[in-house]
Amino acid sequence: MLLSRIVAAFILFFTATSGTTVYDSYNDFAEEEYTPQLDYKDPNWCHSPGLTNGEVTCHSPRGGAYRSTLGTRCEMSCDRGYRLVGRSSIQCLANRRWSGTAYCRKMRCHVLPLIPHGSYTCSQGFIVDSRCDFTCVPGYRIEGEHSRTCQHGGSWSGAQPVCSDTDPPKIKCPPSRLKFAEPGKVTAVVTWDRPSATDTADKSLEYVTSFLLGQEPGTDFKEGANIIRYKVYDQARNRAACKFIIRVEVRRCPELSPPLHGYLTCSSDGNNYGATCEYQCDGGYELRGISSRVCQFSRDWDGSAPQCVPMEIKSDVKTAAALLDQFYEKRRLLIMSAPNISDSDYQLQNIMIQKADCGLDLRHVTLIELLGSPPRETGRIKESLLHSEVIEGLRQVFRISRFYFSMVLLDKLGVDRERFITPMASEDLFSYIDSSLLDEEERERMELHRDFCD
Repeated sequence: MLLSRIVAAFILFFTATSGTTVYDSYNDFAEEEYTPQLDYKDPNWCHSPGLTNGEVTCHSPRGGAYRSTLGTRCEMSCDRGYRLVGRSSIQCLANRRWSGTAYCRKMRCHVLPLIPHGSYTCSQGFIVDSRCDFTCVPGYRIEGEHSRTCQHGGSWSGAQPVCSDTDPPKIKCPPSRLKFAEPGKVTAVVTWDRPSATDTADKSLEYVTSFLLGQEPGTDFKEGANIIRYKVYDQARNRAACKFIIRVEVRRCPELSPPLHGYLTCSSDGNNYGATCEYQCDGGYELRGISSRVCQFSRDWDGSAPQCVPMEIKSDVKTAAALLDQFYEKRRLLIMSAPNISDSDYQLQNIMIQKADCGLDLRHVTLIELLGSPPRETGRIKESLLHSEVIEGLRQVFRISRFYFSMVLLDKLGVDRERFITPMASEDLFSYIDSSLLDEEERERMELHRDFCD
């Protein structure tokens, strides 16, 4: 009885305060709003919180074993690689709901830009902890980081690398070669194709520049080894080089010796393949044998060496002109005249001439002696006597007196070049001949044979 009274009083109190309309029946009433009765002991006052790809850490007033009691506060955190979107802390409210919501969104880094002349591959795309490895196309190398990792904060580690052209181009030179000199030359014309150059980075060869260090192809190369170098640069100024050797060989014959009383005049280099050597004799000597020889490819000279033999002077001619013609362009003449063989000037000069006979021969000088007066007048060239008409002709042509000592020096053309009326020392006579009558070629030969008469 007492219990029923208490319940009726509670119902009346609850109805008055909540605005509920009461009907005649006990059970017939309508509820406009419903506020649940607070129960801090209910273990599931709110639904159990969950966070996909995250963790919920709750603290309940009733202890750590409870996660959904009234008043429980939960801390929300996401796994690595995820970012929390929403409330980081929620509380179980009296309306049996949590004070907020949250979820974990997968965290991403921005898309990496492509690098020129390169690419990259990523282990997991652009999410956290994904590693992107960079590679370069052939001919380029990585400068900088070889890989970048997407970090937890959504940024990439390191800096963006670049692909640099560090590989040099490739160039291949022609093979080295041996070339024989052409006949009559000591050089050879050599040609070759320009070496090809390639570069892994610069596919187009217009960006590959090569330089020749040495002679151009198609030119004359001298005897011996000629080194040809090529250098090539790509667009990044990387350099490569190659070289080859052009060896020019001149086939040579043994050097020829000039004949005794003669000399050689050779073309080209003197003894190379195709060279021709002309044999010539000194004045007063004649060539016996072939006049020239040619160096063959076999390195031998054709023919046999000729000789220079004394020229045959015909002293039995009848006129001075016939005698002089034999010496024209061949020998010089020194005509010595004296009143008689006992003339002191003649005897002194004769002694000096005999000692200088070799020197006169080297200078192509033939001595003619005119001695005495008719009818006992004599003329001679060494031991050969001259006809009286020849003697008279020489005296008249060159106006040589019979009455005193004199000498007349004629050049190879028969021109009167100098007269002496006193004996001349051989050194003075030679000095005059060397400076006034010898040409450049004869002076050079004189230097070569200067010790011949010692």
